[in-house]
Amino acid sequence: MSMRFLTGLAGLIAVAGLVMGQAKVSKKEADAYNAILSATTPDAQIEAADKFVTSFADSQLKSTVLYLAAHAAETKGDVTKALVYAQSAIDADPKNYQAMILVAGELARGTRENDLDKEEKLARAEKLATDAIATVKSAPKPNAQLTDDQWNQYKQDFAAQAHEDLAMSAAVRKKYDVAIAEFKLALDGPMPPASTFVRLATVYDQSNKPDDSLAVLNKVLAMPNLDPAVKRYADREKAVAEKLKAGK
Repeated sequence: MSMRFLTGLAGLIAVAGLVMGQAKVSKKEADAYNAILSATTPDAQIEAADKFVTSFADSQLKSTVLYLAAHAAETKGDVTKALVYAQSAIDADPKNYQAMILVAGELARGTRENDLDKEEKLARAEKLATDAIATVKSAPKPNAQLTDDQWNQYKQDFAAQAHEDLAMSAAVRKKYDVAIAEFKLALDGPMPPASTFVRLATVYDQSNKPDDSLAVLNKVLAMPNLDPAVKRYADREKAVAEKLKAGK
């Protein structure tokens, strides 16, 4: 699961609340929507989202609700359900760039070199990520409460997520130069996660550039309050880079 600046629950709820402020909804719809936002567990969010869609099938908020359910499913590690909800969100609103990014990311992360449907999945991931970048550029502010600077920061982060999806797809195709370029674009977003740096380092190692990898990994390992899981990931990749460098 991606954990960028705006994909944490607090940021997600903030944007979702702004979306509701723009839509024309009844009090019952608003109450049902707020029940999703106030749910404290992924399962509770999914249950509240299902109830909303059943009760308000034609709501302007339907696509956003389905994306919230997809995000909740992704949080609990249920990739299959996350993809189903996210695709339903796109079906309800073809401009739902958050859902596009989610699907693209899961496909890119979940595709392996020897998968029989590798090309199909990666082509879909790349199209969705590219479409998301284009859509975000002209996306209107969801609510006037956001300043232009705040909205630009949100859009930069969404675009950065999509570039990371493109980078991961390119890495599976062993197009390492493309992957490196896309990861660098992903790191241009606000507060990029440490895991993105480590993924870039991994591609540097795959393209036999251990010095570049070590430069990135040393930066990551010097970060304060580094997540233990990311530290383990970075330590493993550093060992790979050091071995590559020693063998040169």
